[in-house]
Amino acid sequence: MGIRQNTTSLKKRDSLLANPTFQFDVLQRSRFESEKFPEFSQVVLKHRQMPLKRTKLQILQLNLGKLCNQTCRHCHVDAGPDRKDQQMSKAILEQALYLIEKYSIPTVDLTGGAPEMNVHFRWFVSQCRKLGAHIIDRCNLTILNAGKNYSDLPRFLADHQVHVVSSLPHYNKSRTDAQRGEGVFESSILGLQKLNRLGYGQPDSDLKLDLVYNPTGTFLPASQSVLMPQFKRKLKQKYNIDFNNLIAITNMPISRFLEYLLETDNYENYMHTLLDAFNPATLEGVMCLDTISVGWDGTLYDCDFNQMLNLKSKLKNPTIFDLDPDTLEGTDIMVHQACYGCTAGAGSSCGGEIV
Repeated sequence: MGIRQNTTSLKKRDSLLANPTFQFDVLQRSRFESEKFPEFSQVVLKHRQMPLKRTKLQILQLNLGKLCNQTCRHCHVDAGPDRKDQQMSKAILEQALYLIEKYSIPTVDLTGGAPEMNVHFRWFVSQCRKLGAHIIDRCNLTILNAGKNYSDLPRFLADHQVHVVSSLPHYNKSRTDAQRGEGVFESSILGLQKLNRLGYGQPDSDLKLDLVYNPTGTFLPASQSVLMPQFKRKLKQKYNIDFNNLIAITNMPISRFLEYLLETDNYENYMHTLLDAFNPATLEGVMCLDTISVGWDGTLYDCDFNQMLNLKSKLKNPTIFDLDPDTLEGTDIMVHQACYGCTAGAGSSCGGEIV
């Protein structure tokens, strides 16, 4: 089943926004007409009287590379079929396994691009399972139909009890394809049906299948408690699809979504939306508290979004080869203006709503 890409990567187009430093400068110098845009770090201090600091490490998130079979309009990674140059090596993955075993890290979160396109994906998942780690695969679903090299992927994921967190912007075909490319919705439905047949998302199964919703426009996601029954009803009625949970994620104003905001003259309005919806209760549950994000080259970041802005962790030596999880607790977290995206409304994390 073919997919017609509706854009190309920023890098392929030689866009200024392909440079993380340029993106960061855009975020830093933005000012509203009537008021100065407050620094997120100062807002944190106002509400907590101290900076955000790490708790005990629970999740090791690995970005296996920016190679992807899709080129979505909203992608904060700027992933695509042309991003073959940035793939995590086996040496870095071996170091990750060493840390997982030595420090008993409970959850390994694999993302990309399409993490399954990394040549070491199957080997690494197999090794993680031997260590007893809970594995999350952030799957775009269409990779399950991407040819003979991936035809065994659904069975592989099931056999290794991988928790599949899959992207599906909407149960409506036109809204999904508008964001992700023509043909993506039909391929995603086919992928979900394959997973269901293997036991994913079924009430009596341990195979977990979650869907990820993110808005198709410049607005915050509705409540997960409102969206999930709609998704469950529509997907069951029309396609006989079952899943466990719906995760609602706010679009972050970086990379290709930042490009969209700037091109449509919606940037300041969107940032104002995030600022007006700031919820201090979310500060106690943001994902950076118990997660470390590892870039494709082994560099450490406090979250996947910081990674895309090249804002390294404040650790003295922010590489996976110098990582000591026992020393992470209590260290400062790098914050910036895009963090308003994680703290608006009910909050947004890789696990969905925060409060």
